[in-house]
Amino acid sequence: MIMNALRSCLHTHTTFCDGRADIEAMCEAAFAKGFTSIGFSSHAPITKKTGIITSWIMQDHLLDKYIDTVLAARKRWEGKLSVFLGLEVDYIHGYCGPADPDIQALPLDYILGAVHYVISPKSGEPYNADEFPETFGNVLNEFDHDGRALCEAYYTAYNNMINRGGYDILAHLDLIRKNNDQYNFLIPDENWYKEILIKTTDIIALNQNREHGRRKTVVEVNTGNVIRAYSKEPYPSLYILKLLHERNIPLTISADAHAEEQLGGAYDLALELIIKSGYNAVSFLERIDKNNDKKIDGKAVWREETLSL
Repeated sequence: MIMNALRSCLHTHTTFCDGRADIEAMCEAAFAKGFTSIGFSSHAPITKKTGIITSWIMQDHLLDKYIDTVLAARKRWEGKLSVFLGLEVDYIHGYCGPADPDIQALPLDYILGAVHYVISPKSGEPYNADEFPETFGNVLNEFDHDGRALCEAYYTAYNNMINRGGYDILAHLDLIRKNNDQYNFLIPDENWYKEILIKTTDIIALNQNREHGRRKTVVEVNTGNVIRAYSKEPYPSLYILKLLHERNIPLTISADAHAEEQLGGAYDLALELIIKSGYNAVSFLERIDKNNDKKIDGKAVWREETLSL
């Protein structure tokens, strides 16, 4: 039997932001692949809060329509596919984050906490550290091509987001290495980088025992960078997975899918690395009511499932 954790994706983008398929098409693809559930996690709007205008983040005026469309899909697919409503919410220091009251007030099943933007030490302005390879040099220029300074800025922002709370899932923990294969601005085995990762995973563990008004924190193993050929290793790296295992931080698997064919992509690799790091279980979302029955209007709760290759 295929594990439920491998028949789900909670990190999914559609044409509401930078995805290439609409919500119904993604549901159809998930069902065709034998998925039991799919969660939509459009990039939450940031323009009103930051002044940043991008082509890959959902526009502010589309938020209500997005919510209504996902909720309609939930009803339409009842009994065939569990549909969850989420958002991928950026933490940008001094501007916005998952803990913002307007985000917390939304009828979401879950929130992905993410860091894409770092603050330039030159201008004090946010720069997207998730740029495509051909434009990532602009971000490095803001840090005078100092890879350590860039990484420190990224993980400082990530640590601040963790401490503020408001999320359910921590997304692509080491996204900063997306362009490292091309630009070689960090060597993952260097002590200073390992010390940064130890600090971040310690902060995650500390916040597991704090009440942020959300369910327990789960870290995603995100295969999106493998699917899109940026790296041969998912986020986070095997080294980070081992740190997370030592701290008893639960994991979930996602594809960061932007198109139908990406759903479930490289899950076999993710599962292999998760087991190699010492885990014997992963988490997935399930909707149940107070009587522990599966219901369309029930609460989304985490379930753990034993791993097998």
